[in-house]
Amino acid sequence: MIISQTTVKDPTSGSRVLSKLILASASPRRLELLAQIGIVPDQVAPADIDETPKADESPRRLALRLAEEKARAVAKSNGGAFILAADTVVACGTRALGKASDEREARKFLTLLSGRRHRVYGGVCLIAPDGTERSRVIETQVKFRTLGHEDLDRYLSHDEWQGKAGAYAIQGHAATFVKAISGSYSNVVGLSLCEVDGLLRGLGYQFNEV
Repeated sequence: MIISQTTVKDPTSGSRVLSKLILASASPRRLELLAQIGIVPDQVAPADIDETPKADESPRRLALRLAEEKARAVAKSNGGAFILAADTVVACGTRALGKASDEREARKFLTLLSGRRHRVYGGVCLIAPDGTERSRVIETQVKFRTLGHEDLDRYLSHDEWQGKAGAYAIQGHAATFVKAISGSYSNVVGLSLCEVDGLLRGLGYQFNEV
């Protein structure tokens, strides 16, 4: 089954008109996730925003704010299209673990996560062609087994940790670290497919089966 993502129903006439879907993210993981449910964005337009956390900003709020700011930034120059944006924040307690700047910081992040439960917050924002905006925060709990020095050395010998929130990719070698997971798996990878599907349908996006 192939699904086309190029039409939206006009609420005034009931007819279908062409409308683009733009993904406001350069993440190849998000593209792959969307492809799993037959969605191929018409355009990829990464948002250029400052992702620095604000003072006393919780990891949950950070994930939501960044997703919303990304969507709004791209929507400014892409009127008449669906804009989908997302952000992923790994939280160890109240501390947000971003993308490690180097191997030393990646080791520090993974050591913090070792043997304990942490939360992954996925912020998702969708802006419809008429400007209607909807956003969600999805929370997934992940429990890591205790990681030894050899585990860390082996994992960090690959470049998989680079560019990943919390310095790990659950869909890769770090899958061996995961003892338990509660919530959306795709959210940890980078995008909750259940929420995205619901947002698109809720804002009138038409999925054509051909």
